[in-house]
Amino acid sequence: MVTDIVLPCLNEAPALPWLLSRVPAGYRPIVADNGSTDGSPEVATAHGATVVHVPQRGFGAAAHAGLLAATADIVCFCDADGSFDPQQLPRVTDPVRAGAADLVLGRRRPTTRRAWPLHARLANALLALRLRRGIGVPLHDLGPMRAARRADLLGLSLRDRRSGYPLEMVVAAARAGWRILETDVDYAPRAAGTRSKVTGTVRGTAQAIRDMAKVLST
Repeated sequence: MVTDIVLPCLNEAPALPWLLSRVPAGYRPIVADNGSTDGSPEVATAHGATVVHVPQRGFGAAAHAGLLAATADIVCFCDADGSFDPQQLPRVTDPVRAGAADLVLGRRRPTTRRAWPLHARLANALLALRLRRGIGVPLHDLGPMRAARRADLLGLSLRDRRSGYPLEMVVAAARAGWRILETDVDYAPRAAGTRSKVTGTVRGTAQAIRDMAKVLST
């Protein structure tokens, strides 16, 4: 059975060769390119990925376009910056396939101190605490590596097309009564030559905070 991997991408060319070479058998990579100017679509195509061009800017726009392009029963999401090892994708997909969970998130376990900046880790921990206390979601990390069934995800009718998309998915799933689990995955420094669109700039960080606050206020 094929599993689709949605890889939202914006200027991740240096990371893609290693990342795509690590895709396990039975997984089909879909690179949702959000307007890269570094040749990411060409690199992705050369390494066997399906490329979806997404003109609307925003992480959520890219992620959702990849979801719409997917055809497999189970779809997983993974950052395209080389911080996650695709070989560990079965950790999030297997519980969904076995019927043990409806949504599984990878709880990041940094492989080095520089993999996850302290300010980003603290912000994530506070967000997870708010989710646990506010809506009872048993999570410690809003992990970017995650998996669920495609039809169920589409049924959530997610609307955010920016940085709030991953959070909206968890909130909507919890309100729909989904069984949500998390499992440990390795988290390494992003590939050299790439830069975080959220924690890498003041503007990106501020926008992400606004997007997530909007999701939590609805």
